[in-house]
Amino acid sequence: MVPVMDQVNVVSFPDGEFVSAYDENAKWTLNSETPEIVLDFGCEVGGIISLDYDQLGEGPSALALAFTEAKNYISHESDSSNGSPEYPDLHLKHKINSTGPGTYTMPDASLRGGFRYLTLYQEEDGAAPLHIRNVRLEISFQPTWPDMRAYQGYFYSEDELLNRIWYSGAYTLQTNSVPSNTGRVDVGTIEEGWKNDAFVGPGGTVLLDGAKRDRWVWIGDMGTAVPSAFVSTGDMASTRNALQVMFDNLRDDDVLPKAGPPYLAYNSDTYHMWTMIGVYNYVLYTDDIDWLKPIWPKYIRALNYARGLVNDKGIVSVKGTADWARWLYSSERSSASVLLYRALQTGAEIGTWYPDLPDASSLAEQWTKEAETLREAIMAELWDETTGAFRESPDDVSLFPQDANSMSLAFDVLERGSEEAERVSSYLESNWTPIGPEVPELLGNISPFITSIEIFGHFRAGHPERAVQLMRDAWGWYINHPNGTGSTVAEGYRVNGTWGYRIDRGYKDETYMSHAHCWSSGPTSSLTERLVGLQVTAPAGEEWQFIPETGVHGLGEAEAGFTTKLGKFSASFKVDGNRVHIKWDTPEETRGWLSLPGKSGRWIDGGKGSKTICL
Repeated sequence: MVPVMDQVNVVSFPDGEFVSAYDENAKWTLNSETPEIVLDFGCEVGGIISLDYDQLGEGPSALALAFTEAKNYISHESDSSNGSPEYPDLHLKHKINSTGPGTYTMPDASLRGGFRYLTLYQEEDGAAPLHIRNVRLEISFQPTWPDMRAYQGYFYSEDELLNRIWYSGAYTLQTNSVPSNTGRVDVGTIEEGWKNDAFVGPGGTVLLDGAKRDRWVWIGDMGTAVPSAFVSTGDMASTRNALQVMFDNLRDDDVLPKAGPPYLAYNSDTYHMWTMIGVYNYVLYTDDIDWLKPIWPKYIRALNYARGLVNDKGIVSVKGTADWARWLYSSERSSASVLLYRALQTGAEIGTWYPDLPDASSLAEQWTKEAETLREAIMAELWDETTGAFRESPDDVSLFPQDANSMSLAFDVLERGSEEAERVSSYLESNWTPIGPEVPELLGNISPFITSIEIFGHFRAGHPERAVQLMRDAWGWYINHPNGTGSTVAEGYRVNGTWGYRIDRGYKDETYMSHAHCWSSGPTSSLTERLVGLQVTAPAGEEWQFIPETGVHGLGEAEAGFTTKLGKFSASFKVDGNRVHIKWDTPEETRGWLSLPGKSGRWIDGGKGSKTICL
């Protein structure tokens, strides 16, 4: 149990004004003069609240508790989490029938997965005064860790904003790693309030998509979340269990669900392919062949299903049309073809790493050839020479989506340094607003998920300055927002700076938006793997690369590190005038590709090293 007194500010607002009332030894009295108090935990938290109280008079009373992630939604009702467009979350209520002391602990099923602010008030007017004391919070996330600060990775630069962005992604991943029996109950079974005691996956910890909601495994989110978890917390057990639940629910027709139980919808071919990519990321970071072996036959079946989506034009035509939060859903959408290209590439690489798996070598060769054939079809059917970007579909000459164009760079459909890559990077920049890119396929909205992939893409296109500026604009805006959590990364927001993400596209109200969503954590991995440039390229880091981006204006120093089963990896660079000083420290049994500005790349043995070069 974490004593709240040690870490929260208490504010009261009887006149609509926030007035600091923090005193670690205080007990707070609810009465006619102070009808409510608000506890500000200072960051996103989640779990079970307990508190002690003393009722100072006769008659029944009722203590109410309301939760919210955003400061501007503090009220006597909680923000939205249960998914119902008809029934609100409301508040928790504890009836008090006698004078004297008492204790209240939230029911386990009422666990609140994500909040920063807790409002306490008396539900009945004229009730006897109530002393509140000894408020406690039992944190529910990262359940298998005895020390929640035991990160396996780190990042530091001279830019404090980038440091905060990196750690906000890492902390978000912690809040999204939860006990397997604390998922959100499907909305059809409750009429008001919320309930978080659904089974979401095997094991003691599972990586979900959001702290407050949806609290299910949404596998597409892992395209950005897994690399960021690896370089920061190092928690791969939550990833493994999330992937496992997908393959445990592979349907007889070889379709994977887009989300885990209790939802288990099978209507997204793009999320199906994200699962393929998720397997690659997990195995790359862990070398967990013992996990891979039993799911390999299912993996082949699932990839065969995706391969069967290629039509007579040579591109993908999806059957399951649902996708991330985009609003436009064409069947021949370019992002689906790019995702299959990546799935084939990564599947072939897995086959190369583990040739002893059944048919691995022959499948790797086959998938590599198919990926190249698909890439040629993507260029022939979907590239628009006039715009310098990929169309939504062969027949749609008006929509040039952020997702497919970002993925085309991030997933190497376009080669770094090519004219096409340069044009796509420039096109993506043309959609920027001061707080992030407006999504052409979801107008009026900014998606930190797809923008995370855009950041990868700008790095791959040779434009690290664009990637860093995008982090500062979008993630920097959110983390400094007075109504944000100041500690996590948000699901999305509007181009006008409000929280009404997708409010006109099915979300029930503005408070439904999640302020701690793992799909938005892309900058965490990009800062380590792309800016500092330290990245594993073979399972567990047996091979790695160090390609620092030393030319970003105003960023002359950065370092990062992470851990695999082979040991600790770290690297740094420092620009001093026209010189760059670099250092690296990797396990001795490994080898890495070192590529420095203006120099030819070369293989080096693992161990400690340093070098100074002139620019």
